[in-house]
Amino acid sequence: MTENDNDAVEVVDDESEADAAEGDVEATEADAETTEPVAETAADEVDADDGAAADEADEAETESEGPAFDEDVMPDEEADLLIPVEDYLSAGVHIGTQQKTEDMERFIHRVRDDGLYVLDVSQTDSRIRTAADFLANYDPEQILVTSSRQYGRFPATKFADAVGARARTGRFIPGTLTNPDYDGYIEPDVVVVTDPIGDAQAVKEAITVGIPVIAMCDSNNQTSNVDLVVPTNNKGRRALSVVYWLLANETLDRRGSDTVYALEDFEDEI
Repeated sequence: MTENDNDAVEVVDDESEADAAEGDVEATEADAETTEPVAETAADEVDADDGAAADEADEAETESEGPAFDEDVMPDEEADLLIPVEDYLSAGVHIGTQQKTEDMERFIHRVRDDGLYVLDVSQTDSRIRTAADFLANYDPEQILVTSSRQYGRFPATKFADAVGARARTGRFIPGTLTNPDYDGYIEPDVVVVTDPIGDAQAVKEAITVGIPVIAMCDSNNQTSNVDLVVPTNNKGRRALSVVYWLLANETLDRRGSDTVYALEDFEDEI
């Protein structure tokens, strides 16, 4: 990796208090030792419904604003991007939340009048390229992509299909990476997560077994357990489709493949 790529890799801190702030989605010791998949509980279903409702609200907010409201989305207006800046804008890739963490402050370009933080699109673009460089070094089947978020499930699965990786979407079963007695146990070499908060169990297990984590991170994410941050709106349907689409094509390009996917291939029909 180049010096710039090294700069893109975050230092993992297992003892960070950020784990608690991310939300406690960790498995109990009993979960880690079980030999059977954990059954979905009523609480899980309620959480899933709440998460879907939150995703829908986030998506509505993301799609409600036109590009003109957010023309100022990066310091260098002449930056060489993978796609026109207008395409990033129309997908809402730049729209963060009304909260920011110290970890994500360096990826934020400004704050809007309505309190939403605007992510620096040029850094999003750059980190997609860096992530592709990183993933191209791994055997495709040793890449795992996860998404508990509703709007991330389709593009994450499509990304996995495109690059030959494995996908685990929806609820991440405790022990998937740590319990060899579990029928669904796998041993990937790198994990891509859609949201370190929603995918906290996958992140925790990846750290436990010592494999790197690439994460789509919004303005409210902690990144202490993330090795490579891709700053983006990780809640909007179109934003996640664009980021996973670009990451797939860039990864294939690094491998010397002639296959090129269209954005429509990564957009789930509603």
